[in-house]
Amino acid sequence: MLEISRIIIFARDLDTLGAFYGGSLGLSEFPAKERGWREFDSSACRIALHSGGRGEIRTRAPKIVFRCSDVEAARVALNAHGARFGKVKGGGRSGFM
Repeated sequence: MLEISRIIIFARDLDTLGAFYGGSLGLSEFPAKERGWREFDSSACRIALHSGGRGEIRTRAPKIVFRCSDVEAARVALNAHGARFGKVKGGGRSGFM
């Protein structure tokens, strides 16, 4: 079963967007792990703000990160249904496709 664990929103102005998610919506913010990354708890999943870093902010759609018990099996099943995922990077419950 797939669960949404994180939604990553690419943005230039993390302070303004962070004020919206933290101040206006009242979401709790996790301590920053790196520059250009802010993460908030929405109970159902985490909402992460990412500054990008490659000049592609305007063209990058939000990224939805799913959690499951077997990432490789999920990749194979989703590809069989028409999704296009490459090799799993990582493994177990925290791989990237």
